[in-house]
Amino acid sequence: MGYMRTAILIAGLTALFMAAGFMLGGEGGMLIALMIAVGMNFWAYWSSDKMVLRMYGARQVSRTEQPEFYDMVAALAQQADLPMPKVYIIDEDQPNAFATGRNPQNAAVAATTGLLRLLNTNEVAGVMAHELAHVKNRDTLIMTITATIAGALSMLANFAMFFGGSDNRNNPLGIVGVILVMILAPLAAMMVQMAISRTREYEADRIGSEICGQPLWLASALGKLEQGAKRIDNARAEDNPATAHMFIVNPLHAKSVDNLFSTHPNMKNRIERLQALAGTMRSSASPTPSPSSATRPVKRARRSSSVPNMRGRGRSR
Repeated sequence: MGYMRTAILIAGLTALFMAAGFMLGGEGGMLIALMIAVGMNFWAYWSSDKMVLRMYGARQVSRTEQPEFYDMVAALAQQADLPMPKVYIIDEDQPNAFATGRNPQNAAVAATTGLLRLLNTNEVAGVMAHELAHVKNRDTLIMTITATIAGALSMLANFAMFFGGSDNRNNPLGIVGVILVMILAPLAAMMVQMAISRTREYEADRIGSEICGQPLWLASALGKLEQGAKRIDNARAEDNPATAHMFIVNPLHAKSVDNLFSTHPNMKNRIERLQALAGTMRSSASPTPSPSSATRPVKRARRSSSVPNMRGRGRSR
């Protein structure tokens, strides 16, 4: 199912790109757009995750540099039956996190220093379990490809604004086509993002709760993250709004246009679903937890006072 969703997404975004090319340059423009889209899809599959990590200045950390955080991710990955992902930290005050990578074998999880300072150990575990759920569901490939092609559509709209009206001989719709590309291309990309984002986030919340065994840890984290993201700007995200859907909470708020890229489901609904899931899990839980209980990852991290250490080592500014 994950491969089918990815194929449909790639086909849809490629069609959008070709339609924009047609409105700007007719059949020749559509052919050029197709060639560009094919090249971008190939590049996005292999390299878009690295581009996103570089875009946000993420630095890979080892167990030596971040033992508590690294061990927590390792234990959660084991609980989720996933390969150990690469672990990154982003020197960014806004509390947030995302996962990327074309498959579980090439996955990476990233958290900001603001998140590690703001959340306690249990809440960090809830967030990282959510990100590992994206990896398990293979959402990460969809997210990175969407970010790449949606960003390209936005650039095409800017190209239309500056150059589309200079020569309309190959443009079947004339200036109308240019205006349509300027307005509809970024909106169409946003609609595709919204179509996949809501169900993807809800599902990652659910599976992440199963991985860590405590839905309320993530519910508590989401409330804090939403407030923190509203108070603190993320300049890189504001400059690259097409990547906003990759984060666990919407990183955009500083510009009014950011509302167009509000791809995340309502936070109140997410928290209420997690609270309901917690009640369901409590009612069906066995009285004697097994030795492989999902709470083990956080207990292991807690023994070495991970929260103060993560906060201190996570910040390099």
